[in-house]
Amino acid sequence: MRNLFKSLRTLGPKTLGPMTAALALLVSSPAAQAANPLELNFGLFGPRYDGRVAECERALTTITSQFQQKESKFWNSSLTITAYGRIHETAFRPWQSDNIPRRYCSGDVMLSDGKMRTVHFSIIEDGGFAGYGQGVEWCVTGLDRNWAYSPGCRAARP
Repeated sequence: MRNLFKSLRTLGPKTLGPMTAALALLVSSPAAQAANPLELNFGLFGPRYDGRVAECERALTTITSQFQQKESKFWNSSLTITAYGRIHETAFRPWQSDNIPRRYCSGDVMLSDGKMRTVHFSIIEDGGFAGYGQGVEWCVTGLDRNWAYSPGCRAARP
């Protein structure tokens, strides 16, 4: 085993000076302390939801454009939504009152292939990109090809 003091003497004063200064700075620094009451969660008051969620009909243009984009980009399909019918609310804030407010809706859609299908969707307060604006989650029954809301769009309903 090497002798520490002998090896430090061989380093010389040019190397020992900065090492001694760093050691002195480390020893003289104050100990870490806990946060004071002003630093503790300052400005973090939790979510404030107003429960102002748009009506079901306001989400239809978003669903139409997102459906067409998904079908053409991911499934190489030319399907589009051509018409809506029987759009109605199925639930509003179905769980506890401190959850994120959502309005659940359902309705019929006519597709460009002539078939009538059911669409289930929800409008979410502060659910848009980066929490800005209202977001829309939707599922067309029978066309949930990646099974995101399977089975039968059940996960898109309350």
